[in-house]
Amino acid sequence: MTRAVLSIGSNIGDSVAHLQSVVDGLGSAVVAVSPVYSTAPWGGVEQQDFYNAVVVVDDPEADAAEWLRRSQALEEAADRVREQRWGPRSLDVDVVDCEGVVSSDPVLTLPHPRAHLRAFVLVPWLDVEPDATLIVDGQKLPVAQILDGLDRTEREGVRTTDVVLAR
Repeated sequence: MTRAVLSIGSNIGDSVAHLQSVVDGLGSAVVAVSPVYSTAPWGGVEQQDFYNAVVVVDDPEADAAEWLRRSQALEEAADRVREQRWGPRSLDVDVVDCEGVVSSDPVLTLPHPRAHLRAFVLVPWLDVEPDATLIVDGQKLPVAQILDGLDRTEREGVRTTDVVLAR
């Protein structure tokens, strides 16, 4: 397995720099980078809005576990602190999908168990892969169809920005 979809987000410190650090840190493995969106926090914790994007990566040397390792190393470099579930963070890098692999491993569940509920993942993903699919409850579904099934307020909560991450 080589190709993965990563969801990146930040709402502490220089969020744009934190997101850019992911693109820079993954270097030549980066295939595509979505526009950056502003989104309300998800999960009920009071905090400021997030900047979110999706990065598609490909490296013949990387499997799902390696993408997780790289993601966690990037979070650590951004001084990510895990004090509160769904709380504020300098950088969050989630492995959303890795070539359609399905895994219930508690260390890395694939596809990401809540990706299909999060417009802030689906909207930017469609920007870079309009024909993307995601396995939900054992069924391979078009991401566009999943997004259409979300509540309108969830979809409208993903707002465009002028921020562009450099590749």
